[in-house]
Amino acid sequence: MNLRGKTALITGASRGIGRACALKLAESGADIAVNYSSNKVLAEEVVRMIRQMGRQAVAVQADVSRQKEAEAMVETAIDALGGLDILINNAGITRDALLIRMKEEDWVEVLNTNLSSVFFTTKAAVKYMMKKRRGRIINISSVIGMTGNAGQANYSASKAGIVGFSKSIARELAQRNILVNVIAPGFIETDMTNILSEKQKDAILSMIPLGRYGKPEDIANLAAFLASDESGYLTGQVIPVDGGMNM
Repeated sequence: MNLRGKTALITGASRGIGRACALKLAESGADIAVNYSSNKVLAEEVVRMIRQMGRQAVAVQADVSRQKEAEAMVETAIDALGGLDILINNAGITRDALLIRMKEEDWVEVLNTNLSSVFFTTKAAVKYMMKKRRGRIINISSVIGMTGNAGQANYSASKAGIVGFSKSIARELAQRNILVNVIAPGFIETDMTNILSEKQKDAILSMIPLGRYGKPEDIANLAAFLASDESGYLTGQVIPVDGGMNM
């Protein structure tokens, strides 16, 4: 995929799936705004790696669950890179608990970080993309948003909300040549899965036909395709990358 001349903003890009997406899009030729919430060191490392590829990169701190910070982040990315062609909404957290034990703040924090942030950043980015009559928006959901999972009512609701949101705005923005698609990762080797016990990991692996966890690069490869001109007739779709778990 050739992304030369394109600019991308990726939320939660200092590690995991976001980091892999930032590096893959840069490898394909794009200039990258690397959003992070708190770990500046990791974000700057991603920026350094991108610049070594000969691409522009900038680290942008923002808590995307806060509207004003999300809007300022988009403006900063546009100013620093000279435009915005691609938005990948990847930032996400978990606060797992059974419903009966789930605290209100755990519900609110997960919904704000995982779902409200997508609304804030997308609305800000679309104002710019509509003027150009072109754009790519890629939202990272989860297979848990499609199947549900005990102990993750808040996470599942937030990821299912991303699907409904994305399909709605895909219809709204299609005539402006702004394409909106969703990637629904299965269990990927990230910080979120590293905290699982061996018993939990074995139980999960038994549900995956390919018999292994995915890697962040598996998501990044698809993101690069969706960001490219080769995906020009694809919008409003939810694409699972889960080793066959949800087929």
